[in-house]
Amino acid sequence: MAILVPRRTILAGAIGGVAAGLTGCGPRGNNIGIGLITALTAQSAKSGEAITRGLTVAIDEINANGGLLGHRLELIRRDDESNPGKGVTAARELFYKERVAVLFGGLDTPVARAIVPIASAARTPFVVPWAAGTAITHNGTDPNYVFRVSAVDELVDKAMVAFAQRTYGVRRPGLILLNNPWGQSNEKGLKAALTAAGLALGGSEKFEHSDVDVTPQLGRLRAAGADCLMMVATVGPSAQVVKSLDQMNWDVPVVSHWGPAGGRFSELAGPHANRVKFVQTYSFFGPDSPVKTRVLAALETSYPDIKGPQDVTPAVGVANAYDAMHLAALAIRAAGSLDGNAIRRGFARIDRYDGLIKSYRAPFAHGQDALGEQDYIWAQFDQGRIVPVPAKAV
Repeated sequence: MAILVPRRTILAGAIGGVAAGLTGCGPRGNNIGIGLITALTAQSAKSGEAITRGLTVAIDEINANGGLLGHRLELIRRDDESNPGKGVTAARELFYKERVAVLFGGLDTPVARAIVPIASAARTPFVVPWAAGTAITHNGTDPNYVFRVSAVDELVDKAMVAFAQRTYGVRRPGLILLNNPWGQSNEKGLKAALTAAGLALGGSEKFEHSDVDVTPQLGRLRAAGADCLMMVATVGPSAQVVKSLDQMNWDVPVVSHWGPAGGRFSELAGPHANRVKFVQTYSFFGPDSPVKTRVLAALETSYPDIKGPQDVTPAVGVANAYDAMHLAALAIRAAGSLDGNAIRRGFARIDRYDGLIKSYRAPFAHGQDALGEQDYIWAQFDQGRIVPVPAKAV
């Protein structure tokens, strides 16, 4: 883990931060507050817990090595229940009452987008370890306080089309999308990706989060000759698509954004949950590395339900949050203080970090997103666990 920052700058900044009473530090003793807003209840609670675990493992490592600027880190969580209004309320509390140095959050794109202006007004970095909406980081603010270690919709859309072509030889994919800003954003991106790939569109259908029957929309796609479904939906709605396909007895490939990975999809979708192939940024079934070995050992020690790679589900929540926390720590070290604007600049000064997902090289020097299309892998459910799609099927 290395960063090219003049040593005198770091020391001077650290002394200044301590002398100023650690401006931005939460009022909990002398600990530095690290905020987290995510869904901790309902269908996406499993993802919120995965993000928590990734942050916790990273924070434990940082604290075991002396903390930051001579102080320990403390995670302060709030449940947004996947509700933008509750996310905004929690963000204001963490920024202005708890005075966190960095806020993590945004399991759901609508929640993340609602927090962006709050973070800008508070002049405090907001780091997103899950939500993929392109506009979260491409938000038009200057300076931009939002950073992401996760997938990005416009890149995922291209990857979905490429995967469907090489895996299924599709010619006329149809789109089945949740009727919300996330689905609408991906509709635009998927249509552009299909056009670029020279593929015809086999229809585009939307459905509501509350729909318990998607057969009318799927029937129109089948009538239009769709030979594959491109799906963008969260856990429960994705499961409804699979159950409706079963009801129709339509055995069509489903290539999905990573919405199904966010919770109890396998349980809700039933025996054919594995027909859905979805994008991920990491799997603990991948190649071994010293970081992977260390993180997996920490998870097995701290969480009795984890006894091996198969139990880290969803792995992307753990991996994205773990790397994001270490990158934020590097930004704080580069800043040499807890001033939000200095930390924001610190992200751009990170030179190198050998992380869990990959070895990062100047990840924020030219933008706000640390991961790209080359970092995506494909996965499916197998007996309730997320596993990589077999190589022969990719």
